[in-house]
Amino acid sequence: MEYTGYEHIVFERKENGVLFVILNRPNELNTINEHLHEELSRVFLDISRDTNTKTVVLTGEGKVFSAGGDIKWMNSLKDSSYKIIKEGIDIIRRLIEVPQPVIARINGHATGLGATIALYCDMIIASDRAKIADPHVLVGLAAGDGGAGIWPMVLGPARAKQYLLTGDPIKAEDALKLGLINEVVPFEELDSRVNYWAERLSNGPQLAIQLTKRSINRHLRKVVDEIVEPSMLYEALTFYSEELKEGVSSFLEKRSPDYNKFNIE
Repeated sequence: MEYTGYEHIVFERKENGVLFVILNRPNELNTINEHLHEELSRVFLDISRDTNTKTVVLTGEGKVFSAGGDIKWMNSLKDSSYKIIKEGIDIIRRLIEVPQPVIARINGHATGLGATIALYCDMIIASDRAKIADPHVLVGLAAGDGGAGIWPMVLGPARAKQYLLTGDPIKAEDALKLGLINEVVPFEELDSRVNYWAERLSNGPQLAIQLTKRSINRHLRKVVDEIVEPSMLYEALTFYSEELKEGVSSFLEKRSPDYNKFNIE
């Protein structure tokens, strides 16, 4: 299968049916703009039809995995909210439904939607340089792109609220202790460790592996249906808020946001 029609995702075929899927906006820290968001909404559907791929490795080009949503793009979210919601649901749903196991290679920071995508992967191997965070609230957005589903499922409600209500980052070593990821390795050993797991999964019994993934991910499908879809609607409501305008403006102006001047009525 040839992967055409992708501008911000690069594909590299390795031996034994391993496919690297690389977010490719390194000069923008692999932030997700309108075009990459649309590409992510269909890439896992394309992979599901790829009979030559046994294992997928998802990563980012350059120094980071993904710094999340492109802050400049956020200024125009309200103008295409239905499209964004539909694509957002498709990203998560198709990621958990793609039959092949997906390994997240977290080479650097994974934040916002970048963190969400990584955490819904089947295995998560991180560099010791990485941090994971969901800072939606820091720019005035509800954490609705899938983070409100996966963080409480893994950490429990209290711990998830600690990180989702503050946007505080977690070092890779601490994420490992919390059970948020599978392994942390020195940056220099990241490739060899990811390749080890990719080869091991590709050499295993494919039908058994895929059906086991499908069974386990039935839990995640319930999360998508019951939590992710409505949480994305909540996030869409914040597209229209004064808090988002303040959050985006303060980021672009490199100042601290002032949310105290707004009241919820």
